[in-house]
Amino acid sequence: MKLTLKIWRQADASEKGALKTYELDGVSSDMSFLEMLDLLNEQLLHNDEEPVAFDSDCREGICGMCSLMINGEAHGPEVTTTCQLHMRSFNDGDTITIEPWRASSFPIVKDLIVDRSAFDRIIQNGGYISANTGSAPEANSVPVPRDKAMRAFNTATCIGCGACVAACPNGSASLFLGAKITHLGELPQGQPERYSRVQSMVGQHDAEGFGGCTNIGECASACPKEIPLDVISQLNKDLRKSMILG
Repeated sequence: MKLTLKIWRQADASEKGALKTYELDGVSSDMSFLEMLDLLNEQLLHNDEEPVAFDSDCREGICGMCSLMINGEAHGPEVTTTCQLHMRSFNDGDTITIEPWRASSFPIVKDLIVDRSAFDRIIQNGGYISANTGSAPEANSVPVPRDKAMRAFNTATCIGCGACVAACPNGSASLFLGAKITHLGELPQGQPERYSRVQSMVGQHDAEGFGGCTNIGECASACPKEIPLDVISQLNKDLRKSMILG
């Protein structure tokens, strides 16, 4: 395949960025999207040009590092991570526009790399789960209903990639926050700090400059792990109850 790539280039957070156009030939339909960018960078290095900076780690759809807007869609046209998106989703001769996440809470570091440490600070503000010291308890000593266990497991699959923020017109992280609140709130071990946790995490979410949720649903549509929208309802319920309890 031969492609025309329009890629956001920006030296650092203080510099102005712009889209730059590259022509790339010899792209296999079996390549992943990141392998295609690797091929482009080999071409740029061969021509003594600065390679495109982009994030990646596991390349197995687990870590959430590969955060790219592809033709205006978070992670591209398939419901998956960028590293698991393959070039067979595109056609020979296509023009592909590649940009970093667009959110004020995710400042650009360089080119396609953004700083998502705001997510880390939200999680840190969730604090710890109380646990008695001493020997490890018997695994089945605390019964958990199957529906709650499955909901906790499913929401814990959130990889913190930030696609929900990038897709949301308000730049809200409510889907991410709701997933973290729900997966702890469904389990007995998460109950002692349940309501103080939600207040602390929501407070940090707002302090980081994320927008508010207006239930558009773009976040859930873009989520590569298909976190359901109802986690935001759970977040709001827990937040209201925490205010009642004081």
